[in-house]
This record gives sequence, C-alpha cells and structure tokens, in this order.
Amino acid sequence: MTVNTPSPEIVKTGYPTAATLAELQANLADIHMRIAAACERAGRATDTVRLLPVSKTVDEARIRLAYAAGCRELGENKVQEAYGKWEAMSDLQDLKWAVIGHLQTNKAKLVARFAHEFQALDSLRVAEILDRRLQDEGRALDVFVQVNTSGEASKFGLAPDQALDFARALPAFSSLRVRGLMTLALFSSDERHVRPCFQRLRDLRDRLQQDAPSGERFQELSMGMSGDFEWAIEEGATIVRVGQAIFGARALPDSHYWPEGKRGAG
Repeated sequence: MTVNTPSPEIVKTGYPTAATLAELQANLADIHMRIAAACERAGRATDTVRLLPVSKTVDEARIRLAYAAGCRELGENKVQEAYGKWEAMSDLQDLKWAVIGHLQTNKAKLVARFAHEFQALDSLRVAEILDRRLQDEGRALDVFVQVNTSGEASKFGLAPDQALDFARALPAFSSLRVRGLMTLALFSSDERHVRPCFQRLRDLRDRLQQDAPSGERFQELSMGMSGDFEWAIEEGATIVRVGQAIFGARALPDSHYWPEGKRGAG
C-alpha cells in the first residue's frame, strides 16, 4: 500500500473543530470565497463549481448546525453511517445525501433507497445490482465513474485506459444517470504532483465526450478536497468535496475508516 505524506501545513496546524453555528458559517464563507477566487483565476463563473460538504464521522448535532448554516447536501463515505444519518434526520426533507466512497454490493439496496448521488462507480457488477435495486425502489440515481488518476494501489477506481470500455457498458443500466467522473489526487502538498491527476481526469472526460455512447452525459468533474480544491478548480473541477476545512480535522486517519486500507474521498 502506498503511504502518502500529509501536507506540512495540515500536520502543523490541523483544521480546528467547528462546534458552533457561527464557526461553521465562517468556514463555509471562507470556502466559498476561495472557490470564487479560484474561479476568477481560471476565468470561470463561480456558479460552475458546486461545493459538496463531506460529513463523514460528523455527528448529528453538528450536521444539524451545518444545515442551519445553509448546507442542503452532504457527502458520506460509509454507506451504513450515511443511511443511519438519513434516517435520524428524515425531518430535514430537503437535505440530500451523496455517497462518495467505495460501495460493496451488499450495501447497494441502502444506496438505492436514500442517496441522491453516487460518486464512486467503478464496477459493472455494482452497476448491475444498483440498477436492479433502484428499479425495485422506483428511483433513478445520478452516478459518477471513479478513476484512479494517481495510479496508487491504495485507491479504488478504474485505470484511465479502462474508462472508455466501462462507459460503453453503462447505457444498459437505465436507472443510472451518468453525470461525470470522480477522482482523488495524489495526497501531497506539492502542486507539481497533484495537478497532473486533475489534468488526467479532465482530458479523459473530454475524450469520453467524443467517443463514449451518450458522451454528452460526461459533463461533471468531481475532484479536489480540503487540501487541493483550488488547484482542482483551476484544472476544471465542477464539484469539490470539502470536509475537514469545514467541520475540522477528523480524530482518526482514513485508514481507520477504511479497513481495506484504501482512502476515502473527502
């Protein structure tokens, strides 16, 4: 398994825990300002980038504060955790949940029941089972194909050269609405190593739009997290998944939340 070195700034200071409404509002305002600045540098309109706050490991009380601060969609890595939160906060009927982590086939029925978006599709077997479960529920689901642009064994996702064949098979699953691609860049503070991951996903998206069936559906690029989302925006991200810069540092590393030893996505 590849071991990545955290950004020195993160190691030194961490992200302070946002425990109050005012702190969450301040963090969200800061992220939106940084998104706007990155868009300006890239010559893009601010409304071309969607912020997806990532709430994995965040408890219900703080999620309700985030809702009060204006969050209406949240990203979660672990299906069981997300499903429990969805049930507990069913009174917040306009709060939507995106599953952004690896999906085991035995959890597909839960995703089909509650998620509005799934950003980690990298298996035709998962696509088949998820499609069947969605039909049972009478629902459709927005999905993103996850691509491993860093080539690390520690990450899920298709190799870039597998993406076209995978995309050609997706029209068979009528309940899956393909929206775009998702990736996790190399976890590094070195811009020279991180940006190429985003560039590869953008270039792949452009090729899929030309070569894949219904290629126009590959519009979105979900890439960039707390430590690198500004670079991702400058390279074309349309969705950034930001967790710790909003809610604060997690108590345990990703390896705790992912027993397989593979990293999460926010």
